Amino acid sequence: MQRRRLEVTALAGLLILMALVTLFPIAPMLLNSVKSDIAVQTNPLALPDHLALDNFSKAWDQAHLGRSIFLSLRIVCLTVCFTCSTTCLTAYALARRKVRSWPLVSGYFLAATTVPITLLIFPLYGLLVRLGLLGNEAVLALIYTAIYTPFSVFLLRSYFLAIPLELEEAAQIDGASGFQIFLQVALPLVTPGVLTVALIVEFYSFQGRFGTQWSLMMANSVLLAGPIIIIFLILQRFFVEGLVAGSVKG
Repeated sequence: MQRRRLEVTALAGLLILMALVTLFPIAPMLLNSVKSDIAVQTNPLALPDHLALDNFSKAWDQAHLGRSIFLSLRIVCLTVCFTCSTTCLTAYALARRKVRSWPLVSGYFLAATTVPITLLIFPLYGLLVRLGLLGNEAVLALIYTAIYTPFSVFLLRSYFLAIPLELEEAAQIDGASGFQIFLQVALPLVTPGVLTVALIVEFYSFQGRFGTQWSLMMANSVLLAGPIIIIFLILQRFFVEGLVAGSVKG
C-alpha cells in the first residue's frame, strides 16, 4: 500500500512538473499583457506595478480584431465543410474498394503531408493574381482543404476500416443503396473521426502590427489564443478519443 502511494505521488509530481513546463510560455504572455510598454521593456518577468487593462481595448481597436476574427471564422467554417465532405467520401472509397494502386496513392498522400507550405506560397499567389481570385474566401478555403486533406484521409480511412462489414451487408440486404449505406450507416459511426478532422483544421493566424509596443502585442496574443485554447479544452475529450480510435486499425 505504501509503495502504491509513493508511485501515485511520484506520478502526480511528474504531471504537475509537466504542466508547469507547458504553462511557462503562457505565463509571461499573460503577465506582460497587463503591463505598460515601458514596464515590459524594463523587466518582462517582473510583476506589474499597476494593471494596464486598457491594453486589450487598444489591441482590439488598433488591430481591427473584430473584423479579422469574423473573417477567420468564415474561412474556417468553409474549410471545415470542404475538408470533412471531401475526405469522408475519399476515405470511405479507399476503405471499402480494393484499390490496386493504394500503395501509390498512400505514398502520394504521405509525400503531400511532408511538403513545406512555404514552397507553395509564391506559385499560389502568382496563380491567384493571374486568375483574378486574390482575396476570394472560398478559394482560400479550398487551398486550406488541399493542405489538410492527406492526413484527414488517412485518419478517416482507419475509422471506416474499423466498421464491421456485416452492418453494411445487412443494410444492403434491406435494399439500401451504396450512398444510403455511406450516409446512414457508415458516416454516423465515424462521427468522432469527423469531429477530430474538424478540430485539426487550423485557425487562420493573425499578427498585429504594433511596432515595439510589446504590451499591446501580448494583449493581442491573449485575445487571439484565448478562445482557441478554451474551445480545445472543452472539446479535448473528443479530440483525444478520435485520435486514439483512428489509430487502432489502418
